Amino acid sequence: MTRIPGADGVGDVPPRIPSQSAAESGPHRTELEAGLSDELASVVSAARRRALRDGDRQIDTAHLLHSLLESDQGVRAVFDGAPQVARLLGYLVQRSIGYGLRWQSAVEDSGAVPVVVEAGWSPVAAGAMEGACARAGLRGEARARCLDLLAAIVADPQARAVEVLRRAGADARVLLPRIESALRNECADECADECAGEQADGSAGRSAGGYRTVPGAESSR
Repeated sequence: MTRIPGADGVGDVPPRIPSQSAAESGPHRTELEAGLSDELASVVSAARRRALRDGDRQIDTAHLLHSLLESDQGVRAVFDGAPQVARLLGYLVQRSIGYGLRWQSAVEDSGAVPVVVEAGWSPVAAGAMEGACARAGLRGEARARCLDLLAAIVADPQARAVEVLRRAGADARVLLPRIESALRNECADECADECAGEQADGSAGRSAGGYRTVPGAESSR
């Protein structure tokens, strides 16, 4: 029920659970999501649902890390095997009943240069999303990948996700060069596949067009 400020001497009290519109709207949500790969857009949607379900005011980098680990094999591959991934997921699952309770009354903010924050996003998470798109742009790609977002997250030592990594025994400083290497390999593999496909299409076209029956050729023999 909506309360009128000052009607009974008590101001509005912000709800603990964010509204769907707050978490899903914002000044540049459409523009931002246009710069995400299909896989990363799915990760972001999962993180948004998790934040709403757990009653968190904002999507933060721990939500994003949780969804990345659950959704993307390439992300899991940069860690030290299945046991470390399992420890991370186990720790992330406990957030709503343990260490994450202290986060509900605070904002994830690294104190860096402010970014234009979309409603429902922590400043650090919003910065990581923009950083992921910027990384993709430096490669000449229009859409950021899951590994781009992971790289942007682990690059900020104040991110909640980095705290989770540290507690689970994963060193962000070690992860970052692995992520960069995995991104290069992923892009190279896709480029090779595309080139092979183009060559195959070209060969098929030449084969189809290289042998034509000339009208009257048979009768002239």
